[in-house]
Amino acid sequence: MRIAVASVGKLKEKYWREAIAEYSKRLAAYCRLEISEVSDESHAEELSAAEVDMVKQREWERLCRHLRADTYLVALDVKGEPVSSEELAERIDKLTLKGHSDITFIIGGSLGLSEQALKQAHWRLSFSRMTFPHQLMRVVLLEQIYRAYKIIRGEPYHK
Repeated sequence: MRIAVASVGKLKEKYWREAIAEYSKRLAAYCRLEISEVSDESHAEELSAAEVDMVKQREWERLCRHLRADTYLVALDVKGEPVSSEELAERIDKLTLKGHSDITFIIGGSLGLSEQALKQAHWRLSFSRMTFPHQLMRVVLLEQIYRAYKIIRGEPYHK
């Protein structure tokens, strides 16, 4: 199973990189993990709706370079479907059983994902109605994928 995470924005702080490295190491026992990051589009603080769309579209085009044609695309979206850890595990397990051996999670930049990205996604997943920095979301996502594999295999995980 290949799990990919494609994210807008670079991890600059050492503590984020260390957290990602730790969950990457843990996930190695369960899947082949690939992490891609693309640069965010620089922009002014105040943007028109058209400018916001343009920024998100440019970031989406960068993300597309890291997507495989046959991947099951999951967009992290505040308006997506909220699920529990157990439901995420069940979803990953069912995808695997249905022959989806490639899942890509995409995380947008500070303005979110473009409409095209959201439309192309097979599933829109929400971790919360709150907005999180992409660095933190990457760590939370990897932790939840790791937890999902522990649940799928019936292995203990600290509570």
